[in-house]
This record gives sequence, structure tokens and C-alpha cells, in this order.
Amino acid sequence: MSKPHENEHNPHGPTARKEMSRRQFLSYTLGGASAFMIGGAALPMVRFAVDPLLQKKTDSDYVKVVEVSKLTAEPQEFNFEVLQVDGWYESKPTMTAWICKDEKGILALSPTCKHLGCTVSWNNNEKFKDQYFCPCHGAHYTKEGKQLAVARAPLDEYKVKVSEDGFVYLGSKQSNTRVQ
Repeated sequence: MSKPHENEHNPHGPTARKEMSRRQFLSYTLGGASAFMIGGAALPMVRFAVDPLLQKKTDSDYVKVVEVSKLTAEPQEFNFEVLQVDGWYESKPTMTAWICKDEKGILALSPTCKHLGCTVSWNNNEKFKDQYFCPCHGAHYTKEGKQLAVARAPLDEYKVKVSEDGFVYLGSKQSNTRVQ
């Protein structure tokens, strides 16, 4: 009878441990250290880019614009500044509103035409008396901001608050609530 070969692998016996070479050790160590350093540098950059998206959106602040006693039934143009924050950049752009007072209360309309974004003016065209008119493409609107021609939607309005001391405060723009 022949003896079993001593070099044959025994499936039930103890397994020999394979040792790590120096080259593998250095490769794993340098790879792990490099990944740690890259992650340490990339994490602040990712947070910098994503943080503005995670900030809670708040209703815009109201801005003091004019005294109620100075308002008439005829729309008047008023300019005001708002604090605008884009990411970490803060600016104070000048905004415009057409404000009038009638039996329904105070109405503050945005002068941005809903057709192509040009600026509308009140009563500046002889053909369209007592209307907002856009000189770019002939859009015109009623006193309440309802579109009459060319534009696809009524003028937006600003949220309005009146303080106890008699001042009009304007907030963010919203869709026109008087006309649909």
C-alpha cells in the first residue's frame, strides 16, 4: 500500500496563516491615510456647498415703505430696499411697488410684466388711460393688476401690513389675490 502524500492539503486540519508582505502593509497604510486626509479636506467643502440648502426658509421680513396718509386712489410708485441673502452674499437691491388705497384696502403691485419681465408704468400711454402699460410688447393691466392683453397672468402683489403708527410695510411677492 502506498502512503498518502504528506504535501496534500488536509481539509479538516489547521489552515496556515498567510502573512502580509511589507509592500501590502505600506499600500494599505498609505491608502487609508490618503483617504482620511482627502475626506478631511473634502468634508468642509461639501458642507460649504450644501449648508445654504439646509437652512430653514423663513417668511421674508416686512419693509417700511410709506405712510398710509400719503396714499391715494391713484397708484403711486414707491422705491424701497430689501435685504437679500444669496448663500453667504448679502445685498440690498432697490425694489419698486405701485401702491394705492381703495375700498378693499391697500394694494401694492409689482411693476414686473408677466409677459417678458419688462417694467410697467401707470397711466403712461394715451391709448390705455388708467391702466398699467408695458412698453416692450404692449401688455396692459387694470388698476387691480388684471391682464387685458398679451400677458399670461395678472401682476404679482406684495404682502401688505399696516402698523399701528400708520405706516405701510411690504413683504414678499405673491400671486395676485384680487384677480384670478
